[in-house]
Amino acid sequence: MITVKMETLLKELAVELYDIRAIKFGEFKTKIGLTTPIYFDLRIIISYPKLMLKLSKALWTLVDNPTKVSRICGVPYTALPLTTLISAQEEIPMLMKRKEAKSYGTKKLIEGIFSPGEYCIIIEDIITSGSSILETVDALKKENLNVREAYVIIDREQGGRKNLENHGIKVKSLFVITQFMKYLLEAGKVTSEIVEDVSNYLATNRAPSISVQAVPDGRLKLPYGKRAKLTTNPLAFELLELMESKQTNLCLAADLKKTDAILELANIAGPHIAVLKTHVDVVEDFSESFVLRLKELATQHKFLLMEDRKFGDIGNTVSLQYRHGLYKIAEWADLITVHPVSGASVINALKKSRENITEPRGIFLVAEMSSKGALTTGDYLKSAVLMAEEASDLVVGLVCQSNLTAQPRLVQLTPGVKLSKSGDNLDQQYNDPRSVINAGADLAVVGRGITESPHGYLKAILEYKRQLWNAYEERINIIN
Repeated sequence: MITVKMETLLKELAVELYDIRAIKFGEFKTKIGLTTPIYFDLRIIISYPKLMLKLSKALWTLVDNPTKVSRICGVPYTALPLTTLISAQEEIPMLMKRKEAKSYGTKKLIEGIFSPGEYCIIIEDIITSGSSILETVDALKKENLNVREAYVIIDREQGGRKNLENHGIKVKSLFVITQFMKYLLEAGKVTSEIVEDVSNYLATNRAPSISVQAVPDGRLKLPYGKRAKLTTNPLAFELLELMESKQTNLCLAADLKKTDAILELANIAGPHIAVLKTHVDVVEDFSESFVLRLKELATQHKFLLMEDRKFGDIGNTVSLQYRHGLYKIAEWADLITVHPVSGASVINALKKSRENITEPRGIFLVAEMSSKGALTTGDYLKSAVLMAEEASDLVVGLVCQSNLTAQPRLVQLTPGVKLSKSGDNLDQQYNDPRSVINAGADLAVVGRGITESPHGYLKAILEYKRQLWNAYEERINIIN
């Protein structure tokens, strides 16, 4: 129950936020390409210290039991100054989650001093789907901190609160959008038409559900066979079932220049791999007969074909590259890789390009790369994950180096695997099979570790297959 004093304060805060243009009305694009009539830019509050202080004090009044809070963590970046103020005023030590782990030194994701078991609350500015808070919760829980509460300025009422509650996180907010809009209407800041427009938008636009699992680590603890039943893409189902039945999570990168060499490798590796990955534009003697023979081997040995084209242009160009030209990739590649840099339109273009193709197709969105200094970080990384989680009918999974999603229907494909951690002279970075699987990989890409092995193809293939599968079984607790 909101007291009269508190409601008066909330009305003042709503008007002040409007007056500094932290709330805008019109037509805006979200990071994943959705259109919204209302946009909150709370980052600018750092230029208004009195308002920032009022917001921090108001947020602290929401806390159920301040005496049990031993640590406070702000979601980067907007919530960090608010968290800092609360920490200083209430004399509660603050923790900070980095947007990505440092690539040097301690490589920590959580900064600050803490002890396992301490009770930590989370501060955030806005929730839509709740994914940012869940990322922070996951990072804190990996440090064995006790996290069950989040306090936010604005709840957009698009499903984020429900997503968080489904994950055991209690949420309290100063505002929900509908009440916020009423305060602005009462103050004469907006018209009833704007209020109605926002209300209609909220009624028809929901954030994606974030999958909830009955096991502690979600996707990582579910066997491939069980996850297959949760997929929405037929090819994702086929891939996970195939991995389970063949007991292999090995994707072989056949980056060879001659078709005979690729076919020889595919024939040897076929019984032991789930996917054969190509870079068809490095093949010097490409022909239609090569594709036909490759498909025959895939059928004979039961593996899928992936063309690692990494499509990343505008929709029309991607459509032409996929369907036409010398390679006609859409006609033979079960799976392709896609850079989401051009936005959700690239997925829509690939959907339309499947016309008259009867076989199922799937794409992996490239969220992270295995090369040193790659720019696939921060907001780009977050947007790629959201795009994958929303595009349920075509996206099979993510290409990444770390566990980015809890959704069991999405397959994590991780490149850069060798039997020992190492690198090359072009800044490629390799991790060993166990490290890769423990970092969330479902399907691990091995290339030069096999194609350049001094022990021959088959021996190397069998060793990678064994180590990767053992690491997977340990992850799902088949082996203790």
